[in-house]
Amino acid sequence: MANQFYWQLPTSGDARYGDATKQRRGEASDPHYPVFGSGVTDPRQNAFNYYDYIHQVTKAADISGFTGVFIPDNPDGEEPWIVAGYIARSTQRLRLLTQFDASRGSAVYAAKNAVSFQRYTGGRFAWHITEGTSDEHTRKQLGDFVPKEDILARIDEFITVAKGVLTTYPFNFVGRFFEVQDGGFQGPLSNREVPRVYLSGTSPEQVALSAKHADVHVLEAADHQVIAQQIAQYQKAAQGNPEFALRIDVLARETREEALADAKRFLVQTDAAAPKDDAAVLWPGFAESFTGAKASLIGSYDEVAAALAAYAHLGVTQFVLAAVPHFEEAYRVGSYVLPLVRQLTNPAQKQAA
Repeated sequence: MANQFYWQLPTSGDARYGDATKQRRGEASDPHYPVFGSGVTDPRQNAFNYYDYIHQVTKAADISGFTGVFIPDNPDGEEPWIVAGYIARSTQRLRLLTQFDASRGSAVYAAKNAVSFQRYTGGRFAWHITEGTSDEHTRKQLGDFVPKEDILARIDEFITVAKGVLTTYPFNFVGRFFEVQDGGFQGPLSNREVPRVYLSGTSPEQVALSAKHADVHVLEAADHQVIAQQIAQYQKAAQGNPEFALRIDVLARETREEALADAKRFLVQTDAAAPKDDAAVLWPGFAESFTGAKASLIGSYDEVAAALAAYAHLGVTQFVLAAVPHFEEAYRVGSYVLPLVRQLTNPAQKQAA
């Protein structure tokens, strides 16, 4: 199976580290903030907004050879489904891996949204369903008062109902969180493709839920040994041949020295702690506050590609990648890293090269 690569969209603002200040693009945080900073003019002025920037990142991912884009959910960011709808028609090829948590409303309404997405994108829409924030106060601010211990059960019912109304008529269901009587879609909405479901987590309960419902299990960035253990744990619980995705950031440059210099500059500008070992390729927590990924691969194009290929050899078939700034890095990673990974993981392609 050929590896798939998703590039993350910056739904809650981007960062630049070309100078000593944190900046936004397209005025994500403040409508009065200059698009490019003091001393730089732009004839578009306020006509260029943050959604225009997201569109640019999407096109960069498309042009540079990514399989799709990952649209993350953030309580302080743009609504992922709206972003997915906005960018869907700007590309005819990219898959739309859209993250959300199941507290956002009716499973039937979510399924109907999915029908529309699948119809006008040619089946390119996918769901990454999460448990949402672990902070109870934030959850209540979002209108979610379901006890934390019941969240997985709600996701279980959400997926059951959504799949049911998409594929069955009449569909009936009575649960703790959802109830449907004689439901299901008819006419042109009936018998539509269910979005591929992505779930994550390492606890026995999370693994069991993912094994029951997920098409792809998403792993958080960790070293190769930990990922190998998690894959083995999941395979024991799952039936069939499960797929695995890895969410990890990358900072790749032509040489390791250049990558380290850029990485350290970024850490200085964000007041983050530097890793203890410069020789390490995997840096935990490097850009987590910007992207959500637990770790980053830092190194030359060859080093980063080799690390990604090693994950692929462990059983990872999909990669959710990110870097800041998202626009320029999409071109860099797509142009210099992905071809190397494909050569390392596809013997036929390597021989042809």
